[in-house]
Amino acid sequence: MNIWISIIGFLIVAGGFIVLQAVLSRKKSKWFGLILPGIFVIISLVMVFIILVRTSNMPAGEFDIQTFIQIAAHFINVNIPTIIFLCIYFICRRKRRKKKELEKMNIQDLE
Repeated sequence: MNIWISIIGFLIVAGGFIVLQAVLSRKKSKWFGLILPGIFVIISLVMVFIILVRTSNMPAGEFDIQTFIQIAAHFINVNIPTIIFLCIYFICRRKRRKKKELEKMNIQDLE
């Protein structure tokens, strides 16, 4: 039962972020839609920095392929929402651009 509450809570939060991203992407200024992707990129960079600091306690030359894979995996996992948010952003901006072009065509037809 507890797992279902966690899953439902996660889906509500994720859905809220998706709706927020769609709303921000439809704003007139293009910069609003880049807020959430930017936050997640910063979070991923902070996580990479934390891993690097944690592994700096190793003896010299111990930075091995396993540490590199761990850093790459964290970077990719944290940037999955970034990719999703950017897809939403580009879809919304494309729709906005098409709507704007259609309005221009309608205005030219009226003249």
